[in-house]
Amino acid sequence: MNLDHTNITTLGALKAAGYSSKSIKDELRDNLLEKISEGEQVFEGVWGYENSVIPELERAILSRHNINLLGLRGQAKTRLARLMVQLLDEWMPVVEGSEIHDNPLDPISRYATELIKEKGDDTPISWVHRSERFYEKLATPDVTVADLIGDVDPIKAANLKLSYADDRVIHFGMIPRANRCIFVINELPDLQARIQVALFNILQEGDIQIRGFKLRLHLDIQFVFTANPEDYTNRGSIVTPLKDRIGSQILTHYPESIEIAKQITKQEAKLDHRQSDKIYVPEIAMDVLEQISFEARESEYVDAKSGVSARMSITAFENLLSTAERRAIISGNQKTSIRLSDFMGVIPSITGKIELVYEGEQEGSGFVAETLIEEAVKSLFPSYFPKIEKLQRREEETQYDELVAWFFEGEGFDLLDDDTDDEYKSKLDAVGPLNNLIKEFQPEVIKEDSYFLKELLLWGLVAHNKLSKHRFEQGLQFKDLYGNYIRGL
Repeated sequence: MNLDHTNITTLGALKAAGYSSKSIKDELRDNLLEKISEGEQVFEGVWGYENSVIPELERAILSRHNINLLGLRGQAKTRLARLMVQLLDEWMPVVEGSEIHDNPLDPISRYATELIKEKGDDTPISWVHRSERFYEKLATPDVTVADLIGDVDPIKAANLKLSYADDRVIHFGMIPRANRCIFVINELPDLQARIQVALFNILQEGDIQIRGFKLRLHLDIQFVFTANPEDYTNRGSIVTPLKDRIGSQILTHYPESIEIAKQITKQEAKLDHRQSDKIYVPEIAMDVLEQISFEARESEYVDAKSGVSARMSITAFENLLSTAERRAIISGNQKTSIRLSDFMGVIPSITGKIELVYEGEQEGSGFVAETLIEEAVKSLFPSYFPKIEKLQRREEETQYDELVAWFFEGEGFDLLDDDTDDEYKSKLDAVGPLNNLIKEFQPEVIKEDSYFLKELLLWGLVAHNKLSKHRFEQGLQFKDLYGNYIRGL
């Protein structure tokens, strides 16, 4: 119920305005039903979940369930929980001065009940905005029952000259302070089992227990937990009775297509407007960027159980633009376009985001990152140029023979990291067979994208063992695969 809260400052005024209280789960449910009936989107900015996670989450809210979002890292679990705040009423009345957001019509703390008994309809009311009704706690092994639920406060007892038998000496923890709010516990399996046990009563009956006090605080909280399946074996688990008290467990997942992954990356990347204005990004470059994550999730070098976060693509995109921006400044170009060779600059974003299995550790994270980039190029290559079969007869002609012969007969060429745009383009334009292949198989490509495609073609031939590519300090060198060896003989 949305009231003009500016004029309501007492309990009597609240009653006169016709305010009726409801539990937070009913509040979420009613507002969701209203938004669904009006065709409004609640979970905006979360891509790829429209037909999977979001309908399940909405069903859980309509069922008034506490929720566990189970999925690998970087799957927008916390983002979903935070967006639930949009389903709360804009303003919520509380007894002024209450530590636990006491409902003026149904107070539960000793402070609020005594204040209302004393002042009646003159009890002062304050209002809390829905943005302040979200509490979040990262579960770590050092979290205690006192942190979450509360403990006896000896300083309060001394200041108020109270005995330890008086419940006014209690200091409330995070959960009671989140009364009538959404409370999120991230990485639930990391919470020690004995702490998880302390949540049983809160989830089922809404009661809390602090030390020896017999408290009947019927807390009203929407719990949302997040968990990573990897945690179940590496660090801990969710104790069975607690799982039993969580109404809905919803499985999240990674983007299922490159198009969805691109939407997420473009939305989340933190760019300087100068990068956006100065650097042209071919759409195929974004495809390569996202394909790296898809390759990593399938790679024999990467631990699949750990997952590959969507943050990898986001930070890689930021690094990709920074690589092009730095190159443009050094070479004196006012504007530039992303090159495939700029992808060497995203390697630090990859190495920090993937967990390697034993074979990957043996090869080294740098090697694995370069391999993932090359595999991404190899996977996308058939979308733009004729597929290169693994097994081909030597006498069998291919569309790439002329280009391979150009490298065999010459010395190859270098693409330097700091080449100006004119130098870069002139080097690629000088390879006649390369231009012919672009005209034949990508005749409609715009000029701004054609140079990226030319480089993609070269990288693709390297990936299929038709050419060789060598990385040196200043850039990349493309050569024939066997020519130098044969000439040496």
